[in-house]
Formats: sequence, structure tokens, C-alpha cells
Amino acid sequence: MLNVKIITVGKLKEQYLKDACAEYMKRLKRFCSAEIIELNESRLPENPSQGEIGKALETEGRDILKAASGYKIALCIEGKQLTSPGLSEKISKAAVEGQSTLSFIIGSSFGLAESVKKASDFRLSMSEMTFPHQLARVMLLEQIYRAFQIESNGKYHK
Repeated sequence: MLNVKIITVGKLKEQYLKDACAEYMKRLKRFCSAEIIELNESRLPENPSQGEIGKALETEGRDILKAASGYKIALCIEGKQLTSPGLSEKISKAAVEGQSTLSFIIGSSFGLAESVKKASDFRLSMSEMTFPHQLARVMLLEQIYRAFQIESNGKYHK
């Protein structure tokens, strides 16, 4: 069974987002072994300098790379956008090529360290629009679930 890690910087605060994530995690159990790894977000002042942001991203990046394994997919704005069937194909291809673990990586509100992007096997963009990172987690889980439904010819994806 494929292992799927959602590695994210920061914790969910709103209960409705926690509930949505829990629902998709429950649904994913049919298809894979999934886990969410929440890493601590670096504390920054109200108006951080570029240097402070860079240092925080590097600290977060080291923690991310310790947690990530297998085929690494970084979510970042400069990544490639995929259709839902395209994501399904990407996941299936990684599994067929012998990957037992997929690590999806969501950074903090300041993004991801360049070291994380370089270490990733694929850079994925959810959209050209900007979404709160907490909502992006729910959207990603839904798309992973949809990808497995597509692969198994389920009725969820129409």
C-alpha cells in the first residue's frame, strides 16, 4: 500500500478545517496509508525583514527535509498546474516506478526554502490564485482522494 505524507508548516486552527481534513483522511484509508505531519512555524516579528524571512524558511526547510521521504512534491506558486486526472496519473506513475512513499509539502505563509524546492521531485501549483495555507491542506487532501478515485474508476470524479 502506498504511503502518503502531507508535510505542512503550521497547525490548523479552525474546527471546520480540522473536520474537513479528518473526513478526507478517513476516506483515503481505502487507498493508502496517509498521515499529516505538522511542523512548527518559525516565529517572526510583525514586519520581518527579508533576511529574517529567509532564515525562518531555511529553519523550516531543514525540518521539512527531515520529515520528507520518497517522491517529494512541493506545493509552490511557480510549480506546474495539473488537472485532477493529471495528478492521478502523476501519483500512479510514481507508484509504478517503485515509490512506496509520496510526500506532499506545504510551506508556511512565506512559502518554501529554495533547498526544499530543489530537493523535490516535482513542483505543484494548485492555482494561479492565492489560498490560505490551511485551506490549501483541505484542497490537497480532496485532490489526492479524487486522484485515487480516478485511478480506481470510482464514481466520485465526474
